[in-house]
Amino acid sequence: MKPSSSRSEALLRGLSGAADVDAELDDRALLQAMLDTEAALARAATDVGLLPAQIADEIARHCHAERYDPTALGAAADAAGNPVVPLVRELTAAVAEPARPWVHYGATSQDVLDSALALVVLRAAGPLLRHVEAAADAAAGLARIHRDTLMVARTLGQQAAPTTFGLKAAGWLLGLHEARTRLARVREALPAQLGGAVGTLAGYGPAGPAVVERFAAHLGLAASPLPWHTRRQPVLDLAAALGGLLAATGKVALDVGLLAQTEVGEVGEGGEGRGGSSAMPHKRNPVDSVLVTAAARRAPGLVGTLFAAAGQEHERATGGWHAEWEPLLELLHLAGGAAARTARMLTGLRVHPDRMRANLDAGGGLLLAEAVAARLAPALGRAAAHDLVKRAATGPGFRAALLADPDVRAHLSVADVDAALDPAGWLGSAGHLVDRALDLHRDGTR
Repeated sequence: MKPSSSRSEALLRGLSGAADVDAELDDRALLQAMLDTEAALARAATDVGLLPAQIADEIARHCHAERYDPTALGAAADAAGNPVVPLVRELTAAVAEPARPWVHYGATSQDVLDSALALVVLRAAGPLLRHVEAAADAAAGLARIHRDTLMVARTLGQQAAPTTFGLKAAGWLLGLHEARTRLARVREALPAQLGGAVGTLAGYGPAGPAVVERFAAHLGLAASPLPWHTRRQPVLDLAAALGGLLAATGKVALDVGLLAQTEVGEVGEGGEGRGGSSAMPHKRNPVDSVLVTAAARRAPGLVGTLFAAAGQEHERATGGWHAEWEPLLELLHLAGGAAARTARMLTGLRVHPDRMRANLDAGGGLLLAEAVAARLAPALGRAAAHDLVKRAATGPGFRAALLADPDVRAHLSVADVDAALDPAGWLGSAGHLVDRALDLHRDGTR
């Protein structure tokens, strides 16, 4: 069997990524983005009259990744500290003699690698955002179908009060919707990088600003008003957006995993043949929940590395810039896998309303203690009502204890107590909140 050379085909890597996103992150994709950047440099110089069109054509003709060996370039990168230097050397040797002085014209290595990474993000974000949209659509479907499906809400790990599964799904939906909106906004603002050796654009003379505009346009990136060699806000914005997305998917995964526990049993992951155990034939593990949770737990360290690397000295960094490359690509990889798995998890989620109701009723009405206290509060005051209901809640049979307490019966009839113990009557604005989330999602996807 031939060893795999692709990051997305590695034995473990497929468990954390998505193939369509990873295809935009591998060595060939990054190499092509670097070559696209070199071609754009030549085209931009031609646009402003610094370079003959035939020279730019000759350079662009050789800017195809299949002409170069990423492994050899990676090995050669050790001598210069980045892969741009050996690539420029090979590209210069490949073009015709008249074009050689114009390869990499006016740029520095960071210009090429920063712009290439921005291109990689731009391209990988396409399938990534589609996965997030699919996950949000699936969450919206659950929220709509289960708008009024009763279940118990849990706070601090304990059963608390009634809610609806629709509201829980609406919370997932809004988290995914907000994360997608942030990432899409960052993607649209991704800037090209061009400043030359120290950020002055000296190699282009007075045409420098015009070259920047044309360079960015050729790449489909935003034109930055100044070079951002050591002003790393674009990277921080991207790190925060990807970290937020992984947090949103991680929230969904954690909830699903907890609700799928045997003792809870309120949901289960779908997918024929998924979730088996190597040792226990009876088990059906929430695999997508597990893998998304794992990705979410890796994200803070990567985001932290990018923020730690952002303090960069003077006009060019000594290590801070270099520390960004792999964490940034890894964040994209994890975000793609988490988004795709969350979409699959929610699309196939099996919801068990009967089990939700059984768990809600298991406390014998104790989950409605707040509702009973609220009915007593106008007559007794909030504190006294709270203490009275708490006293009834300590004995066996909450309803019976309430009806047997003369202080309760002085203010509440049997019908009043039964109404207070109806979970459907203690949902507040749950339905309205679900509808608001669905409206926001619908408006944001038009």
